[in-house]
Amino acid sequence: MKVQVNARNRAYQFECAPGEKILFAGLHNAVDLPYECGSGTCGTCKAKLIEGEIHDPWPQAPGTRLLKSAQGEFLMCQCEPKSDLSIEVANFVYHADPGACIPAFYRGRIESQALLTHDVLAFRVALDAPMDFDAGQFVLVEAPSVRGFRGYSMVNFDRRARSLDFVVKKKPGGGFSEWLFDGQVQGAQLRLFGPLGKATFYPGLGKNVLCIAGGSGIAGMMSILSRGCQERYFSQYKGYVFFGVRSARDVFYLEALEGFRREFPDNLEITVALSDEPVPEALARRYPGLVFDHGLVHEVAAKRMEGRYQNVRAYLAGPPPAVEAAIRVLLLKAKLTTDNIRYDKFS
Repeated sequence: MKVQVNARNRAYQFECAPGEKILFAGLHNAVDLPYECGSGTCGTCKAKLIEGEIHDPWPQAPGTRLLKSAQGEFLMCQCEPKSDLSIEVANFVYHADPGACIPAFYRGRIESQALLTHDVLAFRVALDAPMDFDAGQFVLVEAPSVRGFRGYSMVNFDRRARSLDFVVKKKPGGGFSEWLFDGQVQGAQLRLFGPLGKATFYPGLGKNVLCIAGGSGIAGMMSILSRGCQERYFSQYKGYVFFGVRSARDVFYLEALEGFRREFPDNLEITVALSDEPVPEALARRYPGLVFDHGLVHEVAAKRMEGRYQNVRAYLAGPPPAVEAAIRVLLLKAKLTTDNIRYDKFS
């Protein structure tokens, strides 16, 4: 079926198959429609139906609270066409940049999984076809026995990747995380859509890099660090990483983070912030290449970054309250411009 999108600057047309989400069809056709989460949570992808008929399989999606349904508004990430459509979005819309990684559907299977802490699990997905993605991006993941897509950032960075690494924190009532933690998922088939996200790092950036992450939000930062180290970016530019968790029992990836630091000891500084307890001496002794501090991660970053915000691009990830607190610090105290603060909302 044909979908015509009338944006503020121009109109676009693309094909959308029956049962396919309108947002996914547009992105796969290199039309950079507005979105953030892609999974029904944020409401960023809202559009107005002008002509035609749509089907909404999940009318209770959290993002619908931001819609004016009486005026024909709907979420493009949730709705499917039942006929040819004409829709309207309030944003400026452009074609994807030349060379951009265009999202597509992939099939995958869970190749391995491992507990990192009592409530954080790592898993690897083997893909049916290679995927190109940029450091800092995420994909939407759907399991056959769990309804709906969830967004997860890639931990690894590889061109034409044949496998993707993820971390997930167990959430009470979280269908996908509880399914993973049940343990009977080895070899399970998954459907993925991506890559997605704007919080991307490129070696041509030419700026010092600041990463502030809470909990499993460190995933995308690991991808950024991987690419930065592969390209020897930190031989020329500074890297500041702040990783926040509650306590010593919640830390993970410290060996990998210390490995990044050993590659570029002069320019890469990595700080682990414990919010709920003082730093145990044994932990600091075990990882001498890392800095440890006590406090909320955005407060620790603000203290340690004082006077060091020159020529900085910041990347943020983690629970929404932590991201919002870091944004306030970067805007009000660091005086960074909005184009130098990058994050994706898909919680």
